[in-house]
Amino acid sequence: MKYLIVGLGNIGPEYELTRHNIGFLTLDRIADNHKVKFETHRLADRAELKYKGRQLHLIKPNTYMNLSGKAVSYWLQDLKIGKENLLIVVDDIALPFGSLRMRTKGSSAGHNGLKNIEQLLGGQDYSRLRFGVGNNFSKGQQADFVLSNFSSEEFKALPVMMDKAGEMIYSFCTIGAERTMNFFND
Repeated sequence: MKYLIVGLGNIGPEYELTRHNIGFLTLDRIADNHKVKFETHRLADRAELKYKGRQLHLIKPNTYMNLSGKAVSYWLQDLKIGKENLLIVVDDIALPFGSLRMRTKGSSAGHNGLKNIEQLLGGQDYSRLRFGVGNNFSKGQQADFVLSNFSSEEFKALPVMMDKAGEMIYSFCTIGAERTMNFFND
């Protein structure tokens, strides 16, 4: 069984440790834990690993956030993976910092990466792991907030949260989205 796990983020060192890049950071953590390296391929940096008999293809689109759907669509087709085995790891300002919630469908909630994925996949019926980054910003400052770095306190807390996100990803790949949601979602 093959799975496509996509971490959303923006390329470039200026974005590396921003809230918007929690998808990239989470996949980097998984790759480090499994001692696999990302290599640049068409539209994405890509790594592969095996977990309990499953083949996990991790990608970090190198198209910028608002064009993430190009990479997702390409790699689903190239690897011949169905949408039911796709999981997007994405930042979410509607959730408190560190909250993790899996969903099998839903709106983009204004997230430009998800909007583009919906547009190119033809709907909202794909799984996503929403990683709460909080909403500590003034009205009209949302873009500045998600493109800012995590605070030092938040940064210290991230490894434990990213490891929990990893557990949810492995669970998605082994027991499916519904059972994972029942087990992990608040």
